[in-house]
Amino acid sequence: MINKFEGMFHFLSNMQLIDIPFEGIVYPSVEHYYVAMKTTDPRIRRIVSKIETPEKAKKYGHRDIEEKGLLRPDWSDIKIDVMRKGLEIKFQDVFMQTCLMETDDHELIEGNWWNDTFWGVYKGKGENNLGKLLMEIRQRIRNENTQILP
Repeated sequence: MINKFEGMFHFLSNMQLIDIPFEGIVYPSVEHYYVAMKTTDPRIRRIVSKIETPEKAKKYGHRDIEEKGLLRPDWSDIKIDVMRKGLEIKFQDVFMQTCLMETDDHELIEGNWWNDTFWGVYKGKGENNLGKLLMEIRQRIRNENTQILP
């Protein structure tokens, strides 16, 4: 079991810097991409793509999108699919894909200290949707690679 996305497993984190191109904008991390998708406003999406760090992008998403009422109305319905798309783009990168495949069949749990029980697990409780998506993508890559081999 991998229960924290830090240290040698930081690459599993949405805070890992890797270009995520989407609809003509390149986001510096999955976190940037995810925050940008909270709105349909192209101007705000471009602003998010220029934020210096994933941590600052996350704060911007909460403070400047959610608290100011700019959150798209369908967000709760689409946020898992949005995250899946960002992760799929991230793991098209050969190095990232190799790192993910090296986790073998370990259960991936996004253990955290910030009380996120939707995407991860806090104090033993949580849905771990990020971990589930990562394992889903890992299995899909494994299946695709198996079909290619003779």
